[in-house]
Amino acid sequence: NIGVLIPTQYLGGSDSFYWKLYQEVTARAMKKDCFVLLELLSNEDAQAKHLPKLITEDKADGLIIIGKPPFDYAKALKNAWHKPIVYLDFYDSDISADSVISNGFYGTFLLTQHLIERGHKDIGFVGTLLATDSITDRYLGYTKAMLEHQLAVQPQWIIKDRDADTGSEILPFELPEEMPTAFVCNCDRTASLLIHQLEKAGYRVPDDISVVGFDDYLTPGMLSMGLTTYAVDLHEMAHLAVRGILRRINGEPWKKGMHITDGELIIRDSVKNCK
Repeated sequence: NIGVLIPTQYLGGSDSFYWKLYQEVTARAMKKDCFVLLELLSNEDAQAKHLPKLITEDKADGLIIIGKPPFDYAKALKNAWHKPIVYLDFYDSDISADSVISNGFYGTFLLTQHLIERGHKDIGFVGTLLATDSITDRYLGYTKAMLEHQLAVQPQWIIKDRDADTGSEILPFELPEEMPTAFVCNCDRTASLLIHQLEKAGYRVPDDISVVGFDDYLTPGMLSMGLTTYAVDLHEMAHLAVRGILRRINGEPWKKGMHITDGELIIRDSVKNCK
């Protein structure tokens, strides 16, 4: 039995990115003749450090956590349960636990460089820093591209998209008075919400402002245009997570630590060539 724990703050609906990732894990586990037990972690239980029934009732042989819970909760969980745990789409600060993540740093570096190659110099970032490891890594990829091209990162163009504690979206986004020519968004959902807000404010995307996302995963119908993004390899992430947890359960050789999966840059219609 493989337990899967998902904090509810990451579930925006039945077709959210994390539901899709969970479905990929389930499909991969079934191919290995494993049974998957899902439990959702509410914000209240996380704050009170209530351990999931998967652990208190000893229902699982290993646990995959999809999406980062509060640091203190993850620490309490590790201390209370000594069976294998794999983190999926996040990692802890000392990288002491097994984890599988997408290459957010390099992916966002490529997205930002794509904007720069098309003549953009004034580029903002949309994502709440330190809210999750993935958002922070993507911000650092954005800053690396800006630094390499000797472009300034303007604080007024760094926009929060969610509450750092609860994960709830901050809508509408607090846009600056003086706008850049492009925004790098930490995920496709944030990019789609930003595009709708910009268009409502009278801006044309991409003619006035270009926007790029991350994940290559959007709820059908959220955008009428094609979004330039970095495609995350969900299949490979799920494959590594399931393979890792099974090898740890069975005591087989497994490289402990962080496993990073690469994706690819997907160029569509949301970026204007300014050259």
